[in-house]
Amino acid sequence: MRSIYIFLLENIREVSELSFLAKPAAAFITLLILIFLAWLGHYLTRQIILRIVHRIARKSKTQWDDFMVNRRVFRNLAHLVPAFILYHAADFSYPVIHQELTELGEATLNMLAKDYYFSLAGLLTKTAQVYFVFIFIFALNSFLNAALDIYNTTPYARHRPIKGYVQLFKILIFSLSGILIISILLERDPTVLLAGLGAMGAVLLLIFKDSILGFVASIQLSGNNMVKIGDWVEMRSRGADGTVIDITLNTVKVQNWDRTISTIPTYSMVSESFINWKGMEESGGRRIKRAVNIDMNSIKLCDTAMLNRLEKFLIIKDYVIEKEKEIREYNKKKNISDEDIVSGRRQTNIGVFRKYLETYLHQHPMVNNDMTFLVRHLHPSEKGLPIEIYVFCKDKAWARYESIQADIFDHVLAVIPEFDLRVFQEPSGADFKQAFSKT
Repeated sequence: MRSIYIFLLENIREVSELSFLAKPAAAFITLLILIFLAWLGHYLTRQIILRIVHRIARKSKTQWDDFMVNRRVFRNLAHLVPAFILYHAADFSYPVIHQELTELGEATLNMLAKDYYFSLAGLLTKTAQVYFVFIFIFALNSFLNAALDIYNTTPYARHRPIKGYVQLFKILIFSLSGILIISILLERDPTVLLAGLGAMGAVLLLIFKDSILGFVASIQLSGNNMVKIGDWVEMRSRGADGTVIDITLNTVKVQNWDRTISTIPTYSMVSESFINWKGMEESGGRRIKRAVNIDMNSIKLCDTAMLNRLEKFLIIKDYVIEKEKEIREYNKKKNISDEDIVSGRRQTNIGVFRKYLETYLHQHPMVNNDMTFLVRHLHPSEKGLPIEIYVFCKDKAWARYESIQADIFDHVLAVIPEFDLRVFQEPSGADFKQAFSKT
């Protein structure tokens, strides 16, 4: 490029009318030629080399090269060609001397200044160096994105997400690159700038507070296996209840069941409490915990007629007969007559009903009998006596789970009157109206 510059300089000077423009015109035309050559080198690299690389990536059986292509790693590396051209030809307007300019005499400097631009070479060299830094930034950023994509295809990614670490590494690279660019432009040693940053440590800690907290939190989340992509989490303080779709350095994104997106600061997942339903999804069942309030005025002892009627129910026939036999033997042993309903033992409709629920649920095909199984009384209140069912459904899918739970309680509510029991329900306007009409 220096030869082209000198050739243009000499030929333009031969035209007397343009001699005063010889130096800037030669520099401008040479610079245009240099830019064209850099563009041509980049174009040929993309058209030839990248096509070969892309073709190899499509034909290979591995996926890592496909991710590299999709993330434009090779496309970004293609900029190295024009950067090298610009860097090696940047000194075309600088004379060939083996001394520093400061070592030359004033007369020599004035003579050289008529033909050369001393500052243009330095400017183009800085431009090329900054160009190299940007190529490094974008190529490394693309490579890290491709590496993250490759890692996400492995089985470890579900339990150990690394997106937060990749983002932290990117921040480090961008910060160091920014310092390097400043050092190039100011012509200062980058280590001096790094030393100066130590005095700005407090300011940097304030600026990158969220990133630092997020980094520490992401290590805890990953190391303790607290949450991962695909987990169902519930965090009421943040209005989040749904599936984790992304974990980054600063945020955790949760897609709620109403399809909205909740964005939670990563450090909040450590400093605040949340529920992770992963344990339920990995267990043998999903809990059914619901109570039916029984009107306590309907609870009574079973008389002979009721026992005869309950014996017709196949599901509790054996229980009613065996239990009645056991009670009669006990009362006979204690010399308690059938008319003494206070001193002796008697079956109650609520007791038979509770046993019926246990037997019914044990026989239900969708109830897991190997997990916690309870049919129990809760504390009586002004709303009646709660009979709680505490079992686990085998099917954990939300829609099917709700359907199974509804079917169970449909049956429970429908069968309660067969035991001469009533479900407690606070009176409504229709109840008062019916009561007043009778009076």
